[in-house]
Amino acid sequence: MVLLQLSSAQGPAECELAVAKALARLQRESADAGVQLELLEQEDGERAGTLRSALISLEGDSENAVAHAWEGTIQWTCPSPYRPRHARKNWFLGVARCAAPSATLPSEIRFETTRSSGPGGQHVNKTESAVRATHIATGISVKVQTERSQHANKRLAVLLLAHKLADHDAAADAAQRAQRRALHHQVERGNPHRAFKGERFEPAD
Repeated sequence: MVLLQLSSAQGPAECELAVAKALARLQRESADAGVQLELLEQEDGERAGTLRSALISLEGDSENAVAHAWEGTIQWTCPSPYRPRHARKNWFLGVARCAAPSATLPSEIRFETTRSSGPGGQHVNKTESAVRATHIATGISVKVQTERSQHANKRLAVLLLAHKLADHDAAADAAQRAQRRALHHQVERGNPHRAFKGERFEPAD
């Protein structure tokens, strides 16, 4: 199983439309290759029918070939459907493969099985195939429910948690960088915790 993230990367509405169009084409190519594609998460764009981002899973013998064909920067050349007189005709989106989870991650997760809910009729509620996976250290959790096996749901849950933990770590790093930048403007003048003097930077007391 492979996870791919499609993103407009903060681009304008045209890039968000490109994400939606890319997803539709990727769905067709996956079906032609005998690869099962599932849309796991999406963030809608500012206009109807557009997407800021989409997280998908690919599963099948040709999953890596399909993923490899899409990884990287995707260019869409087309006059803007929203701004007819706009000079720009090239729009871009990014497709990235989510990092594989570490070998130790499953041991850091608490798994709970429940009955699936939602569409699917009586069959989906008869078996406890839904899986909730919680990363013990951070409390981050995901719930995966499909009509496939509990084993497949656990595998997908580990991949999803790895993706969310990577996002969590990236956000924490960004917050720390922002905090360091802000420190330059927020240093309190007076009332120092420690004081130093001279070129040798010796304690003042």
